[in-house]
Amino acid sequence: MTEARGPNGTTHAWHPPGTPCWASLMVHGMAATQEFYGALFGWEFRSGPRPLGRYVRAVLNEQEVAGIGLLPPDGQLPAAWTPYFASGDVDATAESVRSCGGTVAVGPLDADEAGRLAIVSDPMGAVFGVWQAAEHLGRGLTGVPGTPAWNELFTYDAAGVAKFYRTVFAAGREPVVDDDPDDVVLRIDGRSVAGIHGAGPALPRDRGPHWLTYFQVEDVDRAAERVAALGGRVVRSGDVTAVGRAATVADPEGAVFAVVSRLDRPIG
Repeated sequence: MTEARGPNGTTHAWHPPGTPCWASLMVHGMAATQEFYGALFGWEFRSGPRPLGRYVRAVLNEQEVAGIGLLPPDGQLPAAWTPYFASGDVDATAESVRSCGGTVAVGPLDADEAGRLAIVSDPMGAVFGVWQAAEHLGRGLTGVPGTPAWNELFTYDAAGVAKFYRTVFAAGREPVVDDDPDDVVLRIDGRSVAGIHGAGPALPRDRGPHWLTYFQVEDVDRAAERVAALGGRVVRSGDVTAVGRAATVADPEGAVFAVVSRLDRPIG
């Protein structure tokens, strides 16, 4: 990442194209969701752009780390976290998504003066965002509790879908284990930026292929207990992953995410 001066005078980092640069949550109840994540991660909130409706940015140590937006009131879409990947030209990236067998669901469109975005899905149906920065460069803080730490794609076939991301974002790939094609790490400029896990028939039928966002915490067990105490639930606990010890949890609206400690893998 290279440093750049943000519009409010603070120093932020430009995220190289192809690296996760933001995480956004879409929910039905903004007030209750802000209360939950504020209590869990210590986030405060400020207003963000409104290209798709009401939107706030989560702030930690005066840096923006994630976003929360309001879903349409029809109640058809579930609450979910979506990772955004940086792009130097979101229109070109969206066209590449289409040509590689993916789908462009929203955009590309301008988010006020903050930047330009698209919401897309890969050929297996996993949803992610693409962000072309203008005034808003993406997350401004990593490596401390309460910040996004890692993103992992759970899909049917890791090796097959990795070709899609490698083409769209010019991302290299490395197996986590040399003889296991179902665990792949995407790399940009030599840095590990995201994981792909091929679960095959073990993939949960109620979710299908999906991206999971990990947030760093000091203690996974305490964080999982805190999630439950705040009205969420623990989906899976005590996993030892390539990036540390993790638990998969869900907030009160059912949006699934993970908490991780002892982060071992450098992130983009």
